[in-house]
Amino acid sequence: MMTAARSADSGLAGPGELDRYPYAEPPGMDRVGAPAWDNADPELGRVGRRAAGSRGRGLHGQLVQQLGQMIVSGDLGADRPLVPEEIGQRFEVSRTVVRESLRVLEAKGLVSARPNVGTRVRPVSDWNLLDPDIIEWRAFGPQRDDQRRELSELRWTIEPLAARLAAGHGRDDVQQRLVDMVELMGHAMAQGDSVTFARADAEFHSLLIQVAGNRMLEHLSGIVSAALQVSGGPATGCDRPGESTLAHHARIVDALAAGDGGAAEAAMRQLLTVHPEVERVVPAPREH
Repeated sequence: MMTAARSADSGLAGPGELDRYPYAEPPGMDRVGAPAWDNADPELGRVGRRAAGSRGRGLHGQLVQQLGQMIVSGDLGADRPLVPEEIGQRFEVSRTVVRESLRVLEAKGLVSARPNVGTRVRPVSDWNLLDPDIIEWRAFGPQRDDQRRELSELRWTIEPLAARLAAGHGRDDVQQRLVDMVELMGHAMAQGDSVTFARADAEFHSLLIQVAGNRMLEHLSGIVSAALQVSGGPATGCDRPGESTLAHHARIVDALAAGDGGAAEAAMRQLLTVHPEVERVVPAPREH
């Protein structure tokens, strides 16, 4: 049994650190040791628990989560290679699990494996920053402020255009679903149910992008979903959405029903500008 002490050379945590960063996995599932960050932020632990529990990841998925968090947080750097045998020993998992995990991280651009060099962490410029996992890890890591600001700016680019295009691709079933989501958000807000509000909000924005009729925009819908998940709450970035947030959603629906792309775009910009990160970058739209 490996000890819980972190190796000064490897930077990897042993399985004994589970008590500090426990996973909420289904009963009977083996657990992978969690990283031992110095002065760790509890948000990092919550990310790991949420991802492992909600996505039903197996052992290699959990190891991907742990190593990914450690890389993004800077706890693992490019100064020395990631040795599979050492990782397997530290986390008490098989070589197969380690190999699968490193392949996933390589596909995300976080690491690279080269003959005679080994597996090393790649620079941030090589990371797939649009990958939902990396978005999540960065949003709850040391780069959280930059990540949330960048996501807000990206939404400002994507969603107003999607709203304009969606007005020209009206479908009764989608229109009714958007109405249903606004009604559900209103009910959830009245009940103080931020979880239901956030889910309805995420579906609203996803539907809007899908109905825009642009496959490339649709491919980016996952970014918007990830942005909503890590924003700390609904579209405003607050735990308690306000009446203005609901009103902006309703205006978007009305504009889509009227086939008014300009009004839909303007309403979406008003909704997104409520976000504090966006206010620092773009001016508030003028009322006409």
